[in-house]
Amino acid sequence: MRKDELTRFVKQTALQLGFGSCGVAKAEKLEPEAVLLEQWLNQNRHGEMHYMANHFDKRIDPRLLVDGAKSVVCLSYNYFTEKKQTDPTAPKLAMYAFGKDYHDVVRAKLEELLRLIREEVGEVNGRCFVDSAPVMERAWAQRSGVGWVGKNSLTLTKGQGSYFFLAELIIDLELNYDSPVKDYCGNCTKCVDACPTGAIYEPYKVDGSKCISYFTIELKEAIPASMKGKMDNWMFGCDVCQQVCPINARAVPHQEEAFEPHPELLGMTREDWMNLSEETFKQLFKGSAVKRTKYSGLKRNITFIQ
Repeated sequence: MRKDELTRFVKQTALQLGFGSCGVAKAEKLEPEAVLLEQWLNQNRHGEMHYMANHFDKRIDPRLLVDGAKSVVCLSYNYFTEKKQTDPTAPKLAMYAFGKDYHDVVRAKLEELLRLIREEVGEVNGRCFVDSAPVMERAWAQRSGVGWVGKNSLTLTKGQGSYFFLAELIIDLELNYDSPVKDYCGNCTKCVDACPTGAIYEPYKVDGSKCISYFTIELKEAIPASMKGKMDNWMFGCDVCQQVCPINARAVPHQEEAFEPHPELLGMTREDWMNLSEETFKQLFKGSAVKRTKYSGLKRNITFIQ
């Protein structure tokens, strides 16, 4: 199979599996991105996320993750929904966490894509990555033309906005490579202006150690008292910079059944959350990404923001 035919097969198969977009970049060292990452780490913008400093060499060079790697196939998977929590005073949950854990859902799709590629062309050395290894996802999304990095540091696309997960397939097949797309943020600074904690300290730069998602998910210690009154009622994650983004006005609902919320989740009132039991937590979030923060962590968050 010729390179252009193989590239077309990979992209068409990805779309058939439900991915929203698929782009390809050459597997090579991320030179300029490496400098920016090192600066970010040296400034301690990662807070207690010590894993961000691990495997630095692998994080900036996919060829150290997959022997003989030639291509990084980057994909997006939509999770946008128009469904919302019904009680406006209830502690808020980031949209991506409404349904089943995206790591499992998207990884299954990605592994199926790799299987179909192998079925079509024979032996292929490759690995699947869904936010679970030292891979600079947004850098590859930008290089592969899937989207551009917005001022809130999230990947944006004209057609999907930013409500999607990223996934990567690093393989030893040489494909046709795509080009980066234009940045359409323009003069807009709505995400910068709206960030409740000032984590977006200037356009395109985010202090991860000040992000509400960091405090409610990554931080295992007590949330700093200085954040009292600044959490905008978020108990898990935060969508503020996405909610105010004009590009997201174009987002369309996902078609993934696994991302549908638990029947009782959106109807939970503020009082229901305040009285949340461990048993109810397990029922609501079985197979959910929210399990990462554990019952004790979610209770800590709810208590802090009320």
